[in-house]
Amino acid sequence: MRIPFSRPCRTGRELEYIEECLASSVIAGDGAFTKRCKEILERIYAGSKVLLTTSCTHALEMCSLLLDIGPGDEVLLPSFTFVSTANAVALRGARPVFVDVREDTLNIDESLCEARVTERTKAIFVVHYGGVGAQMEAMRKIADGHGLKLVEDAAQGLGATWGGRPLGGIGDLGALSFHESKNIVCGEGGALIINRADLVDRATIIREKGTNRTRFLQGLVDKYTWTDIGSSYLPSDILAAYLCAQLESLDAVNRRRRAIFDYYLGRLSPLEQELRIRTPRIPAQASPNGHLFYVLLESEEERNRVIAGMRAAGIMCVFHYVPLHLSPMGARFGFGPGDLPVTESIAARLVRLPLFYQMTDEEAEEVVDTLLSVLGEGRTRP
Repeated sequence: MRIPFSRPCRTGRELEYIEECLASSVIAGDGAFTKRCKEILERIYAGSKVLLTTSCTHALEMCSLLLDIGPGDEVLLPSFTFVSTANAVALRGARPVFVDVREDTLNIDESLCEARVTERTKAIFVVHYGGVGAQMEAMRKIADGHGLKLVEDAAQGLGATWGGRPLGGIGDLGALSFHESKNIVCGEGGALIINRADLVDRATIIREKGTNRTRFLQGLVDKYTWTDIGSSYLPSDILAAYLCAQLESLDAVNRRRRAIFDYYLGRLSPLEQELRIRTPRIPAQASPNGHLFYVLLESEEERNRVIAGMRAAGIMCVFHYVPLHLSPMGARFGFGPGDLPVTESIAARLVRLPLFYQMTDEEAEEVVDTLLSVLGEGRTRP
């Protein structure tokens, strides 16, 4: 494709930092660059503790472990999300309970959550779709009113805020992704945001294979041993070196991505009625990070036609999630077609446009011009 859907971000000092890491002879987890990344993130998430992880998937799994989610429990979450959100629940033997999303932000519909709470409900996993915050005051009220834990899947949300607070830093726990498709990347990687002081010590144990090795390294015990369940959730310091260069450029990366987002929005939103499309909606409390830009079309057939037309012109456009409640695993948990009508409609009609840090103004202009041409062809076709 002449214009790909995405390109992994490069900011300039990644190779320099990797060379520095290799020269230090400490390349395993929790080395010098891991600590530097942690310091940057803890400045963003003031008052919270941050642990780098091997992926957002593992950060979410750590959330379930920390909250003692297990067999017989239920967790509310959207179906319009990546499979990792639900796997974090299912791997613990609990049941994901899928809730429909709002038509405006495509985030979990807070007005539907309370009706899904039962005596078995243990937590709510909120997903901030596209780096646009969910209704966190309402979600916090529901969680507190029923004694539930609140987890933020902020895989797409680094640098975005809700009511001035960083996404991932509002619930009890949050999870970030540094996968190559995200704004800030290291190939594969993630972070756990711990917003409750009483969960910090156990989080370090779970992340260190269930041992108290962190306390040993801090000189608090004379040897370390197996004290809890856990796994190896530490990323290599080589990955952290790459990530450190990225995090140092977070503001610049997000500004550029937001500029492209705003350009798309500025050109397409005035044409919604004429073109019979819908562009993203941003609540007043939300400050997004330009992670993605989508267009909602009239039908699945129109969506497929537009994607094919854009690809024929050398521009890679894609749809997004297949709703989890419509998957084979969703059926095993008792869900099926018709259960979540908004999710099903949106998933069938959504097209994502190319958006990445190195994208030029000319490329962004060509994406919109081509989209308008493809849409126009469909309008004039008999």
